[in-house]
Amino acid sequence: MLKKNSKATGMLSPARQSSTGVGGGGGLQVAGLEVRPGGMLVQQRNSDQIFSGPKVKVRVKYGSACHEISILPQSSFGDLKKMLAGLTGLHPNDQKLIYKEKERNSRAFLDEVGVTNGSKLVLTEDVLSRERRVLELRRSEKIDKASKAIAEIRLEIDKLAKQVSNLEVEFYSGRKAKEAVLLNLIELLMSQLLKLDGIVADGEVKLQRREQVRRVQKYIETLDLLKTKDAGNEQRHSNEQMPKQMQHHLEQRKQRNLTTQWGTFGSGVAAAPPPFTSSSAAHNFRYFYGNRPLQFQ
Repeated sequence: MLKKNSKATGMLSPARQSSTGVGGGGGLQVAGLEVRPGGMLVQQRNSDQIFSGPKVKVRVKYGSACHEISILPQSSFGDLKKMLAGLTGLHPNDQKLIYKEKERNSRAFLDEVGVTNGSKLVLTEDVLSRERRVLELRRSEKIDKASKAIAEIRLEIDKLAKQVSNLEVEFYSGRKAKEAVLLNLIELLMSQLLKLDGIVADGEVKLQRREQVRRVQKYIETLDLLKTKDAGNEQRHSNEQMPKQMQHHLEQRKQRNLTTQWGTFGSGVAAAPPPFTSSSAAHNFRYFYGNRPLQFQ
């Protein structure tokens, strides 16, 4: 008995050393093995494994056509779908394989569900899956197109950004910025802004577009600021370069105008009033008060 127990222990010890508990089922998951839905413990496999051995011939009916395919029984239904894609033109994700009146999962293996030599299967098209795939494909193409367009615009903005930076360096080092160059750069940046506005995007691509829009706006504001400062500097420079004779002439003209104004004001103050007479006074009072006689004592 002791030897038998020792032997049984020795047989189970490798499994114990390479196993972990399975939550909820209270079972044991052994390395290299897996539990099938029916509770059977079988060797774990995947579709990437390469098997050798005799193949089986299966018949797959699709519409009015019937295809006979030779395949290893250890292959998965997904492998069979890939082979059928070349014969039927259906994408593997758009296929439904029915065996014994049940749709089979692409990860299930042929021999595990009882597929043998001469077994018959039915292939149908999964319309909903095809529509979802087409929509996803269009969405992906749209995102790729928008991302590519933004990348091209980004390159153009990078080139213009270098020119804006060079103009800033020249301006603050004392060199005059040409207005034509500033306006041309602003126009080029505005054209890139219009291109970005025409791109419809969502998610990450939308964030990329927003980032480039902010860059363009910042560069345009910088050029506008340089243009304003350059105009102010040009006005001050023009005043400083005015000939001295012209400045002297303007100062004399201002002084003459000021003297004339003061002379006019002085003559108005110093002018003597006309002599007062009773007749003129009576006349003035009669003008204001009618013909009533006034008595002077």
